[in-house]
Amino acid sequence: MTARPPLVLTVAGSDSGGGAGIQADLKTMLALGVHGMSVITAVTAQNSQGVRGAWELPEEAVRAQYRAVVDDIGVQAVKTGMLASAVLVETVAELLAGTPGVPVVVDPVGVSKHGDPLLAASALDSVRNALLPVATVATPNLDEVTQLTGVHVVYEGDMRNAAEGVLSYGPEWVLIKGGHLPTGAEAVDLLTDGTEEHWLRAPRHDNRHTHGTGCTLASAIASGLAKGLAVPEAVRAAKAYVTGAVAAGFSLGAGIGPVDHGWELRR
Repeated sequence: MTARPPLVLTVAGSDSGGGAGIQADLKTMLALGVHGMSVITAVTAQNSQGVRGAWELPEEAVRAQYRAVVDDIGVQAVKTGMLASAVLVETVAELLAGTPGVPVVVDPVGVSKHGDPLLAASALDSVRNALLPVATVATPNLDEVTQLTGVHVVYEGDMRNAAEGVLSYGPEWVLIKGGHLPTGAEAVDLLTDGTEEHWLRAPRHDNRHTHGTGCTLASAIASGLAKGLAVPEAVRAAKAYVTGAVAAGFSLGAGIGPVDHGWELRR
């Protein structure tokens, strides 16, 4: 019998195309050597060209999935993704607050890679006031920063103001993802807790097949935290993993293909 791997739970939506959401999370966790478990918050009809429809699950279904996993199996890190509505954001925040000592990575998913909304506008206050305060690490991209704080990041130097805005809502750390910055040969992210600053740089690969990068990064961070890494080390390792996955991303369907979650296994 092999030793039990670290336990990581993803609370997110399902992507029927397999590139993002629950599917990307579980692939990432398998690739990084942890046991992935899931609470599905919504079902999407989604492919490489966009989201055709989304249906959130009832609050009681989300609560029952979470309790079934945590009360029996336990968990060493949690990652949240698409939560769809204020009711589900507040439900998940309450569940997380009742699971003390477990690091939480919050990916405040607002829109899909194709620009389709995945979070009701009415839920933004719940993300700010209920979900971010229970986060160990929040991982917004630049569009999500603007949604949450009103800060528009145009230049690398603006990322400090963005981080301050997100930290004001209470997460321990924030990772401002600079992949959407329009210029530069590097993808630059800023990780900070308001005191320490870590600027993370990696080559920007000329590959449009990047569906699922945000989900993958947050899941990789949660996997590192479950293994006992400190936040900066977990984020650094996750960025290295995602950089390789983006470089190996492949065409799927007629639109934007996914990153390759198994790139290291096939290297």
